[in-house]
Amino acid sequence: MSTPYQERFEALASALREALHPGEQFTLGYSAEQSRFVRFNHAKVRQAGEVAQASALLRLVRDGRQAEQQFTLGDDAQLDRQRLQDALAQLRLTLPLLPVDPYLKLDESAWHSHSVQEPALPDFTEVLALVEQQAGNLDLVGIYAAGPICRGFASSFGAFGWHQANSFNFDWSLFHSNGQAVKANYAGQVWSGEAFSARLQLAREQLEYLGRPTITLKPGRYRAYLAPAAMDEIASMLGWGGFSAQALATGNSPLQRLYTGDAQLDPRVGFSEQVSGSLSPSFSSEGSPREDVALIVEGRGSARLVSPRSAAEFALQGNGADSYEAPCALSLAPGELASADILARLGTGLYISNLWYLNYSDLPAARMTGLTRFATFWVEDGQIQGPVSTMRFDDSLYNLLGPQLEDLTRERELILSTSTYGQRQTGSSHLPGALVRGLTLTL
Repeated sequence: MSTPYQERFEALASALREALHPGEQFTLGYSAEQSRFVRFNHAKVRQAGEVAQASALLRLVRDGRQAEQQFTLGDDAQLDRQRLQDALAQLRLTLPLLPVDPYLKLDESAWHSHSVQEPALPDFTEVLALVEQQAGNLDLVGIYAAGPICRGFASSFGAFGWHQANSFNFDWSLFHSNGQAVKANYAGQVWSGEAFSARLQLAREQLEYLGRPTITLKPGRYRAYLAPAAMDEIASMLGWGGFSAQALATGNSPLQRLYTGDAQLDPRVGFSEQVSGSLSPSFSSEGSPREDVALIVEGRGSARLVSPRSAAEFALQGNGADSYEAPCALSLAPGELASADILARLGTGLYISNLWYLNYSDLPAARMTGLTRFATFWVEDGQIQGPVSTMRFDDSLYNLLGPQLEDLTRERELILSTSTYGQRQTGSSHLPGALVRGLTLTL
C-alpha cells in the first residue's frame, strides 16, 4: 500500500525517466519527515511545533562522469517537477567539465524494496500527562520528537526502494540545584508508558545521589560499569573508520590490528550491522540493497562495510554501505549480567552513565580519551556513595573489550540518533552495558 509521500516520489521518478536523454543514467534519493517537536524546561512545554519537509538528491551519470545536486520539495507537484528539471539542466552543464571518475560503480540491478512501519505514535496528551505527573516538581530539560521518517531511492536501471517508519525520541536531563545533571533517553517505535516511567524513575533516583558530596578520585585504574549510553559513545567512535573497507585498505582504521589478526577482543564480543528490523532503510543512499553484516565475530574482525566506490577501488564485493562506510544500525551481542545485579557485581568501583567529548588519543591502538559526565557515581560494596567529579579517561578498546571485560548485560538498550541537524536521522544502536575490571582515569 503506497503512502502520499511515496506517491509523490514515484511521480518525481517517473518524470525524471521521461526527461532522460540517450546515454544518461540517474539515481534519485528522497528524504522526508513529518515531525512533532516539543521543548521542555522545568518539565513544562516551552516550545512546540511541527516540521514537514522533503528533499531529493539527483545524481546524473554519463560517459563515466557523475555529478549530483540536492533540492527541496514541497506540496506543489508542478513546482517540484520544475525544480527537478532545473537540477537536471544544471547537472547537464556540469558533467562535461568533470573528469572521468575511475571508481564510479553503479548497481545496475532492478532491485525492489518496500517497507512501511506504522505502529501507532504516542498519544501526545499521554506524554504530557506522564511528564507532569512524574516530573512536575523537577527541573527537566529536554526535547521530544516523533513522527514518520521516509527514505526513497530510484534509478534509471529500474531499482526502486521505499522505507517509511514511525518513531519517537525523548531526550532529557534532570538538573539538581547544585548544577549537576542526569541525562536520560527513551526512544523507539512502540511507546510504553510503563517503560518511560521506569526510565524516568531511574533518572530521579540518580538525581537524589547527585545531592551527596562530590567524591574526587586520583588518577589510576578503576573497576567500572559502563551503561549502554556510555557504550554508545564508544561504539560511535568505531564508526570513524573502524569497519570501513576504505580505511582498512589504506591503513587508517582504528581496528586495523583486529582485522589483520594482530589483536583480538574477548570472544564474547560480537558486533554486527543489523539493518533488518531497524529504523534504517534496507537500501543505501548509493543505490544498493543493504545486508546484515557480521563485523566482529567472537572477538575477531570479520566482514567490513563496503561501499560501491570501495568495491571498485579495492576489488571487493559491496554490501550496501553508504559512502562514509559507517554502521547505520550497530548491534553488540548481549552477555549474562542481569541489570538487577549490576551494582552487586560491580562491588566497589565506578558506575558511568555517560561519556563525553571522545576522541582518539592513539588511533592505531584504538585508544580513546574522553570525559565522564552527568551521572557518574562511586560505588562501595554494591551501594552508591555519591557523584564523582568529572575526570578524563584514556584507554584502549582492546583492553576494555578484551582482557578487562568481565561481562555484558543481558538487557540491551535501543538508542536512536538524536540528531536533528537538517533532518531527523534513522541511525540507531542496540547495546548492552559492560562491566570491566579496569578503566584508566588520567586526570
